[in-house]
Amino acid sequence: MSFTLRSVKVAPNSASLEEARTRVFDFFRSACRSIPTVIDIYNLDDVVSPSQLRSSIASQIRKNSHITNPKVIDMLLFKGIEELNNVAEHAKQRHHIIGQYVVGTGGLVQDLGTKDQANSNFLKNFYEGNYF
Repeated sequence: MSFTLRSVKVAPNSASLEEARTRVFDFFRSACRSIPTVIDIYNLDDVVSPSQLRSSIASQIRKNSHITNPKVIDMLLFKGIEELNNVAEHAKQRHHIIGQYVVGTGGLVQDLGTKDQANSNFLKNFYEGNYF
């Protein structure tokens, strides 16, 4: 199964902030169109839904929403296109995709706040005794 990005190409420089913004929206649409293909390539049906991946892509883009320099936006857009190409060309492994776009930097949602619940009293005492 192959996938190529035909609709999104980054010109050397955007003429204005509005043009750069339009290119970002085009890239987002292209990335969202590639989600079913990515889910099939990496067999992510059991791990994530398309809407969750779409939200992850949107949050990655929103992370840089404060940037107003069109050249910087073009550079970030180029990096985004390269990342999408790497994902679509199966240059990453499944655990990379899950770690970066499904789990993210915050860890699994169900694991938050439950770190010490499974530890026995012995381990809790051990940890408390060894942290001075």
